[in-house]
Amino acid sequence: MGTGDSTMGPGIILVLMTLLYSGAAYLKSEAYFNETAELPCQFLNSQNLSLNELVIFWQDQKKLVLYEFFLGKENLNNVDPKYMHRTSFDQSNWTLRLHRAQIKDKGIYQCIIHHKSPTGLVSIHQKDSELSLFANFTEPEIVQMSNVTGNSGINLTCSSEQGYPKATKMYFLLKFENSTELEYDGVIQTSQDNGTELYNISISSYVPYPDGMSNVTIFCVLKMKAMKSREWEFLSKPFYRVPSHPLPVAHQPSWITAASLITGIFLCGMTYFLWKKKKKQRAVLSNKETTRMEKEKNEGIEERVKIHVPESNDKEVQYT
Repeated sequence: MGTGDSTMGPGIILVLMTLLYSGAAYLKSEAYFNETAELPCQFLNSQNLSLNELVIFWQDQKKLVLYEFFLGKENLNNVDPKYMHRTSFDQSNWTLRLHRAQIKDKGIYQCIIHHKSPTGLVSIHQKDSELSLFANFTEPEIVQMSNVTGNSGINLTCSSEQGYPKATKMYFLLKFENSTELEYDGVIQTSQDNGTELYNISISSYVPYPDGMSNVTIFCVLKMKAMKSREWEFLSKPFYRVPSHPLPVAHQPSWITAASLITGIFLCGMTYFLWKKKKKQRAVLSNKETTRMEKEKNEGIEERVKIHVPESNDKEVQYT
């Protein structure tokens, strides 16, 4: 091979691949459950090689092929059935997209590129990436397990579902009127779905109330690891606990007392008005009924007079 020959020799390729492998580090890739994951290859293609002279494929840690692009064409013959019709190749950035990612898809993937030379296929690039999967838990839900025992405390349970990875912490948070906050742990139970591998979690606890504090808002807090090494915190809807007996009237604000008094006066006035109106209506109806009865009585008397009293111009009856 001459000094002006630009073709790589086997020795140079071997050294290059050794450097690539020795300095290789996993690329980090993250995706949400049931969404699209990206598996990068990071091939620079500094020699502007044509896709028609390259064989590009991705394989998982079990050496199962996800996708293969063979000399300018997709080749499905070597693709494992679990990945069939779940991938697409973005040629602009040398990235493979894995659609409908499942928890079981997490792990190490390899992008491998071969170049077709006169002597056969030569490996020119390999890059490993680690895929992590996440799924947000549902909003935690608090359920009261028994009635309040006086003012001493309450039995509660809280649950959340369909998350990944495992929650790092779950507890009850009490917030009082004077801005005091208290945390209470409990018995945590975790289960995993055999199909989706998503986690369900619940916590049960007896939550006591400090002396002299009756009005309290309770939250259920769930913490989990999220993308980019962050920790997310999920809160339940507030669960309110109020005193088991009504507040004395003397403790009620003055505007509530005034509003109650005005409302009472208004209702009394409306009641009296309606009673007077109904009384007047009954009086009118009674007068009308009396007038009608007197009219009928007079008409009856007139009829009887017409029948039994003879007229003054009647002729004398003749007998033969």
